[in-house]
Amino acid sequence: MTLPLPLDILLIVLVALAFDFSNGFHDAANSIATVVSTRVLSPRLAVAWAAFFNFVAFAVFGVHVAKTIAKGTVDPSVVTPAIVLAALLAALIWNLLTWWWGLPTSSSHALIGGFVGAAVVSAGPSAVIVGGLVKTLAFIVLSPLIGFVLGFISMFAVSWIFRRSTPHGVDSLFRRLQIGSAAMFSLGHGSNDAQKTAGIITALLYATGHLHGDFHVPNWVVISSYGAIGLGTLSGGWRIVETMGMRITKLQPVGGFCAETAGAIALFGASALGIPVSTTHTITGSITGSGISASRRMSAVKWGVAGRIVWAWIFTMPAAALLAALCLLIVRAVGMH
Repeated sequence: MTLPLPLDILLIVLVALAFDFSNGFHDAANSIATVVSTRVLSPRLAVAWAAFFNFVAFAVFGVHVAKTIAKGTVDPSVVTPAIVLAALLAALIWNLLTWWWGLPTSSSHALIGGFVGAAVVSAGPSAVIVGGLVKTLAFIVLSPLIGFVLGFISMFAVSWIFRRSTPHGVDSLFRRLQIGSAAMFSLGHGSNDAQKTAGIITALLYATGHLHGDFHVPNWVVISSYGAIGLGTLSGGWRIVETMGMRITKLQPVGGFCAETAGAIALFGASALGIPVSTTHTITGSITGSGISASRRMSAVKWGVAGRIVWAWIFTMPAAALLAALCLLIVRAVGMH
């Protein structure tokens, strides 16, 4: 790798880490909403717990998702610093807006939408790697469905296994177990989401000639990406925590455990396969599946809130793409290409 980095490239890396930080506090709700809403951990302790496991995920998983972002969405030959900066600014703006509105949208899809939007404006539709984009679009639907099914099945199985136990005994046991399930989900969240920022930084370094040869992610990129998302989680996205933990459905510790475990399993699988999925979509599906399974009633879910969240999911990628197109025009106007 060529060092030191020029000032303009270093500034883009810092914007990428700022986005990663916003990803952490925007998605803190994904990791802590259930454990806070069931009162197993206090909010401050919950974010510290989640932040730690977000960070240590770098030692557990590879860089398959980073490779998908860097090489599998936009043709690497068309990537320029201006495209990367426009994508990051668009995703950062969308994260801040949806955080303010209290909507648990996908930081991942905001980044991918911004990357694709900026690339299309710069180099035309041929810049998009269709197979990679289709895979991402498919998992907008598949990840919440997988989370829902796993959440429903796990809650059903746990209810059957503990059907003769007292409510107090079940509650006491799963209050302890939920601490572990929250750690697992945070590990999965870090493994998938931090790699997206690592991937976009790596794409920038290859595009500007600061990395050469076979695809690899430098250790400093990995550590800084996981560190930034961990610090963001530590700051806590309280507006979204309320939406995720209290407005979709009411959970007890056993339901929180099942939702987090289901979400973690889905994320572990996606990270191993290099699929950049939305942790937000996954945990929302898991929470919904666990809530319905626990109550045996569809009315256990507040469908008005859920519908508002789904609409935000649908608009995230096109909104980020449009924002990125605008950001690209501004970036070019100030002289960056």
